[in-house]
Amino acid sequence: MSKRRRFSSEFKREAVELTRHPDVSVAQVAHDIGIAANLLSRWRREIDEPGRTAFGGTG
Repeated sequence: MSKRRRFSSEFKREAVELTRHPDVSVAQVAHDIGIAANLLSRWRREIDEPGRTAFGGTG
């Protein structure tokens, strides 16, 4: 069994910023950086949710 990967808040924010560019899909960015598209989509929701601190955990 493999270990669970942890990503820094900075990595998550940079990945989400890559999805903000026109003509770039979440799936394409996720593939390019080696993560699942649904994970990147979740990170986008966390950042965009008003009144919530994104990535407050340790991973």
